[in-house]
Amino acid sequence: MSSGDLIYQLKLLADGLAVPLFKLRPRPFSPGYQTVKRGIITSAIDAGLLHAGKELPQGYGIAMDERVVEYPWAYARMKNVGKMLDAGSTFNHDFLLQREPLHGADLTIMTLAPEKRCYWRDGYSYVFGDLRRTMFGDRVFDTIASISTIEHVGLDNQMLYTGDARDAESDRDGFVPAVKEFKRILKPGGVCLISVPFGKRDNLGWYQVFDLAMIDRIIESFAPTSCHIDYFGYSRKGWSRQSAEALANATIYDVHTGKGWDDDLAASSRAVACLQLTA
Repeated sequence: MSSGDLIYQLKLLADGLAVPLFKLRPRPFSPGYQTVKRGIITSAIDAGLLHAGKELPQGYGIAMDERVVEYPWAYARMKNVGKMLDAGSTFNHDFLLQREPLHGADLTIMTLAPEKRCYWRDGYSYVFGDLRRTMFGDRVFDTIASISTIEHVGLDNQMLYTGDARDAESDRDGFVPAVKEFKRILKPGGVCLISVPFGKRDNLGWYQVFDLAMIDRIIESFAPTSCHIDYFGYSRKGWSRQSAEALANATIYDVHTGKGWDDDLAASSRAVACLQLTA
């Protein structure tokens, strides 16, 4: 075991030991948070919680960020993924990669810069670059998943992701060429899964919140043969399915600046839009 693997395992152990304290007093990103979130996600995926438009149980994901709905939503829509692109490296976690249909899949993970932990020994490929200009040929992939990624494209990715001053951009329309690129590299009939923070339009510099007009731009840019959108909102009672209209003024909590903090215990976005687009 490498020193990096040992440190990772020790951090997981320490976080796991803090779970009882987290459950007594849940607070976003406090000790125990990551272990509880991981348990919620894996249980939801394994139970098929978001298959066929199912409603979420009362109190689901209190004090948890949007991954607790995005991952189960994506897994419910990934069947025979074929040759797949993870556009943004959101699935680069052992507890996700060990689950079907990603376990042993022909999966390429693409992001701007190398991750601290990679799973190339398990047969997954890693590519580093700009999602607006990929190295792939036309019609390569059967499935593309871009979970909470395109809201960062074209904005300041230096602060948290690369440390490269060239990645400190301010192009609010950067997501448009990325979505067009997804369409180009996806086979006809292939499926593209995209999720973004949703609600009142906002730009935090390092990512932005999409309103309904921006959701329409995603669809227009991709020009799908079919499209399905699910919206999820967060409140003090947890996550639930809601309508776009009900979530139009949803806001975010930015853990890095404290902007948007409230006693509802939101960990990040208070609403997300999840799009399934067919090429």
